Amino acid sequence: MAANNRRMSGKKGAQVGSGGQRRRGLEGKGPTPPAEMRKGHAKQRAAQAKVRRVQGRSQRRPGGKASSELVVGRNPVVEALREGVPASTLYVQQFVDNDERVREALQLAAERGGINLMEAPRPELDRMTNGLNHQGLVLQVPPYEYAHPEDLADAAYDEGEDPLIVALDGVTDPRNLGAVVRSVSAFGGHGVVVPERRAAGMTAGAWKTSAGTAARTPVARATNLTRALEAYKKAGITVVGLAADGEVELGELEALEGPVAIVVGSEGKGLSRLVGETCDVRVRIAMPGGAESLNAGVAAGIVLYEAARRRA
Repeated sequence: MAANNRRMSGKKGAQVGSGGQRRRGLEGKGPTPPAEMRKGHAKQRAAQAKVRRVQGRSQRRPGGKASSELVVGRNPVVEALREGVPASTLYVQQFVDNDERVREALQLAAERGGINLMEAPRPELDRMTNGLNHQGLVLQVPPYEYAHPEDLADAAYDEGEDPLIVALDGVTDPRNLGAVVRSVSAFGGHGVVVPERRAAGMTAGAWKTSAGTAARTPVARATNLTRALEAYKKAGITVVGLAADGEVELGELEALEGPVAIVVGSEGKGLSRLVGETCDVRVRIAMPGGAESLNAGVAAGIVLYEAARRRA
C-alpha cells in the first residue's frame, strides 16, 4: 500500500484545490494589440521617435531654448483652431475616442492647410505635455515672428500716414495684449510694441483675444523699451504716457493728430519710472464714475478711439 501511495503522489497534473489555474491558463487573452501599442515593439519605438523628431524641430532653436507653445485639451484646441491661431502640428492620440470635438479639430486643421497631422501614443503625449490632461489632442503653435519697433513707424510713413503706435510697459496678461492688438487694428493703428522681458508675448491666448486681427497688425519686441521710445522721439514721434496723475487730460491732447506712440502701463503699477521719464507728456483719462484705474486693453482702446476721431 505504501508503495502505491508513493507512485500516486508522484503523478503530474491538476491537484484537488488548484483553484482552476489550469483552466484559466488555457483561456485566450483577447486580440493582439497593434504593434504601435505593444510596449517595447520596434514599431512603437519608431512611432515615438518620429513624434520626438517633429516636436524637436518645431520647439527648439539653436541653443536649446523652447520657442513654441502647446495648446492642450479638446476644447482649447478646437477654440484655437476656430480663432485662426497659427499652428504647425496637431497631435492626435492613437485610438482616441472620436467625439464631436476631435472630428471638428481634424476638419478645421484639414481646411486650413499647412498643419501637420501626427498620430502619437498616449505616453508620448503625456511626456510632451508634462502630464497635463490633454484628452488626446495637442496643438503646437509656432513661435511668433516679431517685428522691430522701427519697422512700425517706417511702414506708416511708407503709406503716407502719421504713425499711431501703442507700447505696453509691464503688461503681463496675454489677453490684455490681444485686446490692445484688436483695438489698434480697429482704429487704424500701425502696431504694438512690447518689451522682451517681463511682459506678455504673442501666445495662443493673445491670438484668441485679438480675434484674428493679429494676422494683420504687427507686434514688435524691444530689447529695451526706453531706448525704443527714445528712437521714436528722434524720428519725430511724440511719446505719450498714460498715467492717473497725468498733467494733461486726454481731451486736451493735440499730439494725437500727428505721429504718436501711446505708452500704457500695467493696471497695478502703471508706468515704470524710466519709461515715465522718457515720455514727452503724461496724459490722464477722465473717469467721472470714480474708478481708480482701467486695464491696459480698455485704456488703449479709449485713446485709440480719440486719435481715430481726430484724424478722421
